Amino acid sequence: MNSPVPPTEELATRARLLATLHGGAQPLLLPNAWDALSARLVVRAGAAAVATTSSGVAWSLGLPDGDRLGREAAVAVVARVASAVDVPVTADIESGFAADAAGVGETVARVLAAGAVGVNLEDGAYGGPDPLRPVEEAAERLASARAAADAAAVPLFVNARVDVFLRTRGATTALVGETLERGRAYRAAGADGIFVPGVTDPELVRTLADGLDAPLNVLAGPGAPDVATLAAAGAARISVGSGIAQAAYGLAERAAEELLTSGTYRAQAGALDYGDLNSLMEPTDRTP
Repeated sequence: MNSPVPPTEELATRARLLATLHGGAQPLLLPNAWDALSARLVVRAGAAAVATTSSGVAWSLGLPDGDRLGREAAVAVVARVASAVDVPVTADIESGFAADAAGVGETVARVLAAGAVGVNLEDGAYGGPDPLRPVEEAAERLASARAAADAAAVPLFVNARVDVFLRTRGATTALVGETLERGRAYRAAGADGIFVPGVTDPELVRTLADGLDAPLNVLAGPGAPDVATLAAAGAARISVGSGIAQAAYGLAERAAEELLTSGTYRAQAGALDYGDLNSLMEPTDRTP
């Protein structure tokens, strides 16, 4: 767990690998993690990369999701996750943990220094009158993220999250139009991929995939079409966001309620072995 941050050359190699994973015959599948142990479990299950979930991270640190976590705490988790695995790590940095574009660039520099080679950067706004940032403002923040990565000589994979379907209402045609407009503007600003949570209908996925000159990331979970269907519709990246963290916390509550009511322990059946988990957290060493 105390592995050093890889040198720039290794980070650049991992960043290029992450980009390549978006263009394979199968979509990049990301079971999102929120701490070092969940990251190692995800890798042991076969994931080619690790993505963090901002909500899972925030909840584990005692805060709600939605730009409530500070940069220092968020970057510290990224560093722990990145030091725990030997695959590319992409960090959910919400809207950049900063008030302005320059601050987003500072966050990205810190995330790179922590060992991540990708970021999710969303265009949602919290606490203001509008649910989304103006396109120009969001694009400026993405451009700052790209400039920070260029300055660090790491081809960071910038995944621009478009929250039109997630945080606004309206006719589907209008939502598709705004999503495409924003996605194209973000691509021009330096984004590598476009993430559109709130869309899993295969026809809509196909429309967005065809209309964007970038790998499309969709958010899936219970009730969504399976991976094969989403892949056939054009999804290049499929993540589950807070889904696994929510399932884990759901189990925690059910097990606690069972213990406190019936005095039994059935909900704990199927738990991973203590020794297995403990050994999985033995330190790794990337040094020669």
